[in-house]
Amino acid sequence: MTMENTTPATGRKSQRLLSLDILRGMTVAGMILVNNGFGESFETLRHSKWNGMTPCDLVFPFFLFIMGISCYLSLSKFRFTASGPVLFKILKRSVLLFAIGLFINWFDHAIEGDLLCFGHLRIWAVMQRIALCYFFVSMFALYCSHRYILHTVVGLLAVYTLILLLGNGYAEDASVNILAQADLQIFGYDHLYHKSPVDPEGLVGTISSVAHVLLGFYCGRLIKLRDTIGEKALAVFALGAVCVIMGYLLSFGLPLNKRIWSPSYVFMTCGLCALLQALLIKKEARPSVESDRPEGWGGQNGLSLWGMLEGAFRVFGVNALALYVGSELLAILFSQFGISTVIYNALHAVIPAAKWASLAYALTFVAINYLLGYILWRRKIFIKL
Repeated sequence: MTMENTTPATGRKSQRLLSLDILRGMTVAGMILVNNGFGESFETLRHSKWNGMTPCDLVFPFFLFIMGISCYLSLSKFRFTASGPVLFKILKRSVLLFAIGLFINWFDHAIEGDLLCFGHLRIWAVMQRIALCYFFVSMFALYCSHRYILHTVVGLLAVYTLILLLGNGYAEDASVNILAQADLQIFGYDHLYHKSPVDPEGLVGTISSVAHVLLGFYCGRLIKLRDTIGEKALAVFALGAVCVIMGYLLSFGLPLNKRIWSPSYVFMTCGLCALLQALLIKKEARPSVESDRPEGWGGQNGLSLWGMLEGAFRVFGVNALALYVGSELLAILFSQFGISTVIYNALHAVIPAAKWASLAYALTFVAINYLLGYILWRRKIFIKL
């Protein structure tokens, strides 16, 4: 983990892509929102139980796609050369992300007094999948020809499709599903997620997740190699449109399914994220210049609604992983000490409808995390995980 405490306009070595910061911020804010409903929440803010897709199912795949874009832009600064310092940086970051994921899982037990929970500590989770995908895509970026990005994506998803079809991957039954059985045989029941037949961040599903991040990597290449804002937006929009069509067509034989990270789910979510990125790029009609406060709270955007949202999203975007990890730890603390119950009951007292009260609680929790992020922003602290 590294921390920067500099004035962005003068202390940063390279210009940030404004639209990417905003999209990343939107995604992280969405991740915090859907992860922190209280009690009875709206169906759209719940993950699909099996086949199908809700808006809630978009946030994590959006983050992985964005990570692929960032990976290309970041490694392009080193001309994709596998030097010692670059390899050490990638390995260190991968291990750190994985370790943070394990720490979150451990902290959930430790806060209840179960400090030695290693015999039943869940191995997989969001941060662990991020770590593996980041590592494998970074290795591809350094050691493989970028002409074969799409070939590799198709190859990985073809192999994964065979695994699903030959191994009952769509069976909502852990006893026969190859994805569940692989995790069970390798890691053991006590180290897995038990709220669905398949661990949604399990080992085998990482295959399609790597393909997912590679599509983001390809999107980063399109952005980098185009000169004008219009060209960048058009190229990314075309990629998004093709992916959405591919996802739709594949869904007839391979239904959308977040739990198993199905190939149709990969294409559909990557496509939707690319389309949104294209729209944000098109809106970015000026160079990305960071000021002393989030863009949108003054200056060119004034105090318009979009300007204020843009400023808030940038606060989340520049410290994305740090705020996500912080939100997970904060949610555990709120639950353990009854703070979440107190806040929810206060909201429910003025909002009788349980689902709307749950949404109000989730939005309140997002606002709390925004305030933490804003403090970091004002102090010019940018935490890189």
